[in-house]
Amino acid sequence: MWRYVYRAVDQHGQVIDVLLSKRRDGHAARRFFERALTTVKVTPTEVVTHKAPVYPRVLDELIPAAWHHVQRYANNRIEADHGRLKHRLRPMRGLRTDRTAQVVIAGHAFVQNLRRGHYEIGYDTHPALRVAASFAELPLAI
Repeated sequence: MWRYVYRAVDQHGQVIDVLLSKRRDGHAARRFFERALTTVKVTPTEVVTHKAPVYPRVLDELIPAAWHHVQRYANNRIEADHGRLKHRLRPMRGLRTDRTAQVVIAGHAFVQNLRRGHYEIGYDTHPALRVAASFAELPLAI
């Protein structure tokens, strides 16, 4: 059973939003871009995607001023980040439900952002100890 994972990553490597969809169509793309835009609260000037035929129409409607970049290897940052998720999921032999997949993928993105230091929590510790320190500080931050 195929599912499509949409991931928004900013220029610094921070995962903005993750969406799991049964289809890769205009409705799913619109839902993903709308969620990502409300999460980031900034209008991007450049959007990098692969060459799916539905993206230009959706992006022209949602962010007409943004440059849609689809050149070869332009989305390597997203694909490289997606590879770490695949590496994590392969030993698990997939996930049974869409809800479980959405939660695991979003949790993986959160831990990646912690590890990279995109949040103020655990930022002042050594990068190798950042995740452990972040989870120790998390109850105080909530």
